[in-house]
Amino acid sequence: MSAEYATFGLAPAMRAGGVLADGHYQVHRDFVDFVVDGCPLLLRLSDLDAVSPLASDVPPAVLIAQVRSLLLEAEPPLRSGRHIVYACPECEDLGCGAVTAVIERDGEDFVWRDFAWQTDEHADLELNGYRGVGPFRFRGAEYRTALTALLDEGPPAVRNRVLLIGPRVALLARLAAALRTIGVGADIARDADGVPADELRSYGAVVFGRSVPAPERAAVRRAFEAAGTDVPCVDGLAPIVPLLVAQTQHALDRGRDAQRRLTALTATDGAADIEVTAACRVRLTAYRLDRLSRLRTRELLDTVLEPGRHRVPLDAEAVRGGSYLVARTTGTVLVTAVGR
Repeated sequence: MSAEYATFGLAPAMRAGGVLADGHYQVHRDFVDFVVDGCPLLLRLSDLDAVSPLASDVPPAVLIAQVRSLLLEAEPPLRSGRHIVYACPECEDLGCGAVTAVIERDGEDFVWRDFAWQTDEHADLELNGYRGVGPFRFRGAEYRTALTALLDEGPPAVRNRVLLIGPRVALLARLAAALRTIGVGADIARDADGVPADELRSYGAVVFGRSVPAPERAAVRRAFEAAGTDVPCVDGLAPIVPLLVAQTQHALDRGRDAQRRLTALTATDGAADIEVTAACRVRLTAYRLDRLSRLRTRELLDTVLEPGRHRVPLDAEAVRGGSYLVARTTGTVLVTAVGR
């Protein structure tokens, strides 16, 4: 086995939830990803909608058991002796598929090898192995330090709760219901006056309705500044719930570009420009309201894109008038207005 070492670390990551074009919901999940040689391990795998077992929403006892398993201080979760590295973000059932690997000790080192896609108790490396991924040899001290720090400090603080500001209660109520369905907490208020600082610090973003005047938006921002917290403020583009959910998901994404597959979305001159850093499935959806304020939705793209910049022609009928685009991968959501 190779004596070359890889570095091991952990970093916060997100599986973006949302309201999809077909009306289905995708659950929001915050988790801790494995970082190998400075790159999230998830990005090394072909387009994969999955989360690590180190999820922020699992009970402490479950998190402790997962960490002890990765440290080889407890039995592997699968009878075959393999470990689950990534699993389904909706149900975490092996039947939905999971990335598994052999984790073993070699002296003081820890080695991860034989990565495979697995849907039952048997892993077929010839058919479903991830060729070119691993083996990875980690120095024992670095490996243990990263994982035991997670036990001592807990997962990074996650603020997946948002404050919705605006006078249009019916729209905000629908938005709040959609956010809660995907696992994001949401509260509705006319302003932030009198809200305790501790409560303000629990929010990860603020969403303003389009009818909120600039002075009231400024007052809300001052209230958060006085509470000593910095939150992204979202200016709602249109009274379209799936669009507002996507804007909120983008605001909650605190990752770095190096941890994202989808990094840019613009739309001008009858085309959308999309930039991705790794091969991934990208869905591009157009939203607009017609003259009778009815929602019109059009799925423009649903395919795997290779790394680089891609230009997608836009159907004039789909983006006429005031239209908006949402580009989505498993971990990132971007929103833009269609330039006219």
